[in-house]
Amino acid sequence: MYSQLESDSQAEIVERYAPLVKRIAHHLLARLPSSVVLDDLIQSGMVGLLEASRKYDASKGASFETYAGIRIRGAIIDEVRRGDWTPRSVHRNGRRISDCIQTVEAKTGRDAQDVDVAREMGVGLDEYHALLRDSSSTRLFSIDELREGRDSTLADELAGDQPDPLAEHQQQAFRRALADAIGRLPEREQLVFALYYDEELNLKEIGQILGVSESRVSQIHSQAALRLRARLQTWGGA
Repeated sequence: MYSQLESDSQAEIVERYAPLVKRIAHHLLARLPSSVVLDDLIQSGMVGLLEASRKYDASKGASFETYAGIRIRGAIIDEVRRGDWTPRSVHRNGRRISDCIQTVEAKTGRDAQDVDVAREMGVGLDEYHALLRDSSSTRLFSIDELREGRDSTLADELAGDQPDPLAEHQQQAFRRALADAIGRLPEREQLVFALYYDEELNLKEIGQILGVSESRVSQIHSQAALRLRARLQTWGGA
């Protein structure tokens, strides 16, 4: 495979693996605000594909498609980070919700419920749910960003690059803290995370399993992500 890849032109590589780029772009687009343009994601993914073709080392044991998938995903997420389409007010409200979750849980010693957080914020339950819906466009991608950080380390290893030992240690420690925090989420929030990130179901499919609306699934996910943020504030507001 490697010798064949070396002999291929960039045009041939793009033609052969364009469906992979499009598949990853479509999958990630479903988790992003409606203002995000698919063609922009595909273009970034193509950059990741060409980078993969230059760095791929078959002796590391991974197939080119596996390695390219990591690089494509990382390039698309980098593009999303650069072009933050979310209004500042949404970020502010997200931080406010996280702070109130942390306050409630510190006071009560238990998981903060919707009504608890709304009361702490001084808003009605409907308004709180509306704030969660607004926040969902940023939160639906947050765990993918963390996953991309993990995959980038793997990609460096497969390319034969040497990651910075201190940075790698810190990243591993954070991932352990994240896994622990996810394991302590309320049961329904854990289930939504598992179905969304591990099983890769969409919000509508998860709603059918839970017997709730797609909008409610979005609220549950957003609250879970903001709860994680509140519990991981010692890691710089992750």
